[in-house]
Amino acid sequence: MKITISGLPGSGTTTVAKILAKKLNLKLISAGEIFRELAAKKGMTLIEFGKYAENNPDVDLLIDKTQKEMAEKEENAVVEGRLSGYMVKNADLKVWLFADAEIRYERIAKREHKDIAVVRSETKKREELEKRRYEKFYSINIDDWSIYDLAVNSGRFDAEKIVEIILKALWIENT
Repeated sequence: MKITISGLPGSGTTTVAKILAKKLNLKLISAGEIFRELAAKKGMTLIEFGKYAENNPDVDLLIDKTQKEMAEKEENAVVEGRLSGYMVKNADLKVWLFADAEIRYERIAKREHKDIAVVRSETKKREELEKRRYEKFYSINIDDWSIYDLAVNSGRFDAEKIVEIILKALWIENT
């Protein structure tokens, strides 16, 4: 069984994917972790690395190719990343998490121990850069949720409840 979990920064994809993978005893494949590792190796912030990636298509292509290859090798996995729903064609369930922008900014500020105003500015820039990169490299409109089987408001439900919703969707799908 393969499940993809996607969403914008601060929507809770990593948290939900980790809990879900643990509950189902599945391998977790995270594009965000790959991106963060590459940024750290270059000694860049996520914003700096995002700008770098915008002018260096090899970065996105490497992350997406790596995630796709990892997912294809696994029979059972939770695949987390902004584009995982697009990259993993044979997923049993594709989930999109969303939340109000201010909720997402607050989560990121708390996680990264930053001022909310800084996070708001950085995240808006990051999302604009990513949106342009996805359109440019893959002709993907990140705002089009039509490929997803399930969209959940993570501003309304906590991570554990979202996992319950996903598990119910899987159960319904498999009955």
